[in-house]
Amino acid sequence: MTKISVVIPVYNEEGNIKQLFRELTDVLGGLALEGGIDSYEVLFIDDGSTDGTYRIIKEIHQKDKHVKAIRFQRNFGKSAALSAGFEKADGDVIFTMDGDLQDDPKEIPKFLDKLDEGYGLVVGWKYRRRDPQTKRIPSKIFNRLTSYLTGVRIHDMNCCFKAYRKEAVRNVNLYGELHRYIPALVYWKGYSVAEIKVNHRPRTYGKSKYGPMRLLKGFFDLITVKFLITYSTRPLHLFGILGLLSTAAGLLIGIYLLYLKYFLNELIGERPLLFASILLIIVGVEFVSMGLLGEMITSTHQLPGMGYTIKETIE
Repeated sequence: MTKISVVIPVYNEEGNIKQLFRELTDVLGGLALEGGIDSYEVLFIDDGSTDGTYRIIKEIHQKDKHVKAIRFQRNFGKSAALSAGFEKADGDVIFTMDGDLQDDPKEIPKFLDKLDEGYGLVVGWKYRRRDPQTKRIPSKIFNRLTSYLTGVRIHDMNCCFKAYRKEAVRNVNLYGELHRYIPALVYWKGYSVAEIKVNHRPRTYGKSKYGPMRLLKGFFDLITVKFLITYSTRPLHLFGILGLLSTAAGLLIGIYLLYLKYFLNELIGERPLLFASILLIIVGVEFVSMGLLGEMITSTHQLPGMGYTIKETIE
């Protein structure tokens, strides 16, 4: 028997909330009646909506106590919303999905079946994606690049429709746009990751929050994720290599200049190569020093998550 928590970040989705909750109730209520799950909760994270989204959530809660909510003081972003949801959720299995009705709640049993095979995280793959080409093409490029850099071989890294065992997302630090790379972060913690094809529906109400700035932010956060996965517990392995390469280049240039001075009797005092040699050696020492400092910090601290301010909660 399992308790399910469904975490749904929402931002200005007043036209979708009621229909989404009706569909979720049909699926989750049916599973509960059949004995497939013990109980469930639906947790909305209102990420600073400026329309009537939170008012509608409160109306739904008055009729159905399965609904809980967190309301942010302002818009903090999807990573902060998911972090708050993961902290608040008390289910054995946690689902995340978007609040725009594009994720189909009827796929939930398929996620549960896949989790039963022993996976820590199951990711939805929007096999026939109902988004414009301007969103699909950059997403496909990013997914391939992310898969290559992180080693997590899935097709749709950023699909919000996911199912987690609760322990798989415990202490996962999310900030910036790192929610895009949750499968890589979970995989890095040692949990197995799988994917299933899911039905993806076109948006009916509201506007997409996708934009070119999110693409740029996502690229920088991909670099962050690669660093976290590969070097966060051993920063000297990165900075030390850079430092040794820089120092070695400076020393080689220095040896060449010494050869010119003592064997060919050439003046080297005003040669640009002399200054380049000194600079490379100094930079190399600095890189090694940064790596050692990083090792000291890593040994005593963990990376902090993105902060957020809660304005109101519904229990």
